[in-house]
Amino acid sequence: MIFILRKARIAKSPVFRLHLADISGAMHRCAMIASLMMYARPELQTAHASLWDCLRSSLDRRGIASPPTLAQNAPEMDVWQDPTLVFSQTCGMPYRTRLHDTVQLVCTPDYGLEGCKGGYYNSAIVVRADDARLSLPDYESAILAYNSGDSQSGFAAIYHHTRAEGFWFNDRVQSGGHLNSARMVAEGKADIAALDAQTWRLIRRYEPMAEHLRVLEFTEPTPALPYITGPQHNPDVVFDAVTEALFNLPSEDAAALDLRGVVRIPHADYAAVPTPPAAALT
Repeated sequence: MIFILRKARIAKSPVFRLHLADISGAMHRCAMIASLMMYARPELQTAHASLWDCLRSSLDRRGIASPPTLAQNAPEMDVWQDPTLVFSQTCGMPYRTRLHDTVQLVCTPDYGLEGCKGGYYNSAIVVRADDARLSLPDYESAILAYNSGDSQSGFAAIYHHTRAEGFWFNDRVQSGGHLNSARMVAEGKADIAALDAQTWRLIRRYEPMAEHLRVLEFTEPTPALPYITGPQHNPDVVFDAVTEALFNLPSEDAAALDLRGVVRIPHADYAAVPTPPAAALT
């Protein structure tokens, strides 16, 4: 009883109430999330950390608080749907099908991919280097490895590409990631996969198994993976922070991330990309 009475007296103290407010504010500031997981690799950890340091400084100069570290291992959709989202990069398909009402487009990074205009990308359709089949229709009975059913580059792009040839793969296996898809093809566990062209560039740069793969075709370019922010932030202000951060990013880190700049692509261009029907997954 004495403890309860003392606690009650302290709680009424203006100083105690002030400290509670400070703690509450600090907890609110810490309850933020950001990530750059779409092209995360161990070899790029330092470059991504450098980019985030530059961006945090630019955001702070504009009055936008941000978490000290990136949530690189958090589930993608958890990050994108988090109400405290400050900054992330998403895929075009989940953006147009699930996220466009709850996040805001900031801009799209330009990776300088061959055959694509600024801010666009495509998919490399890869097969085993020693596979004798020469054309896409030759793979109609093949096993497709795809990263996820809501991936633009790994699923939607190759779906529409093959439908234009008059078929779709009956045998499919979900790999859980582009790198896994590439490995499955290289190891003979699947025959064909569509890989985000920037991911394919990184696989060729860092993965010895890339020598066992070859590109059969490339899909048509579409808007690349956009940077997004939460609904509570002004995307124009965040865009200014991004451009300043890229200007301040050390050249060796920009080169490691293949960042050539950023482009502002309107929502309508993302929404115009066709989405496979639900039956494509059955």
